[in-house]
Amino acid sequence: MNSLKSNSSKQSCKVKICGTTSIHDACLAADAGADYSGILVDVAASERSLSTSQAVEIASTSPIPTVLLLYNRTTSDIHEAVSEIRPFAVQLLGTETPQQVEELRHLVTCQLWKSVYLPAGNPANFKKGVDIPAVREQIQAYCDAGADFLLFDSADISVDPPRYGGTGKTCDWNVAAELIAESPLPVFFAGGIRPDNVKSVIETIAPYGIDLCSGVEASKGVKDKQKLAHLMEQVEKSQNP
Repeated sequence: MNSLKSNSSKQSCKVKICGTTSIHDACLAADAGADYSGILVDVAASERSLSTSQAVEIASTSPIPTVLLLYNRTTSDIHEAVSEIRPFAVQLLGTETPQQVEELRHLVTCQLWKSVYLPAGNPANFKKGVDIPAVREQIQAYCDAGADFLLFDSADISVDPPRYGGTGKTCDWNVAAELIAESPLPVFFAGGIRPDNVKSVIETIAPYGIDLCSGVEASKGVKDKQKLAHLMEQVEKSQNP
């Protein structure tokens, strides 16, 4: 894909704290210095999923921009959710096509983010499990359709059904770095990020931003103030070695 271009210019790494389940946790993320708060709505596979009314309450109060996460919803459903919740961005987590992204581009005024998945598992087996040309085509197609950001996350194909995102597992950082360096869109990176490895993630992969959930939790769906502080300290160290 020769039309892919580099976005590797030096910049401050953004931080999205996902799986927000309360106004309190949105404020914790903001106080720690995070840039975005992610809220899942009606995502059956996630233990952190909220109702539309709960999301409206958090999004309207959060001190930082809200990213609404939806999974395999119809275009009209997505449009309705965006109209009710009024997020800064909507992130499509499933198998939504570039055609659907293009349809949404004409319907919503918020940013459109699209998740792209790389396999999680034994590092020795990563690369042979990644069809890099196919992922490049995906990236370009979503760019052409009007997506604003991409988010690389890990897919756990060792379970049935496979789990896409929220795995707490890493993918191949070298493959991710290669694809992110070529991407025409800014890319957030997720999957197994924790305060103790985030500095290495940023230095190795150089993403536009990082996205994590379980790595800064006290328990499932509840954020930990100390872990958030430690995370942001390490992000700062990665920017100012």
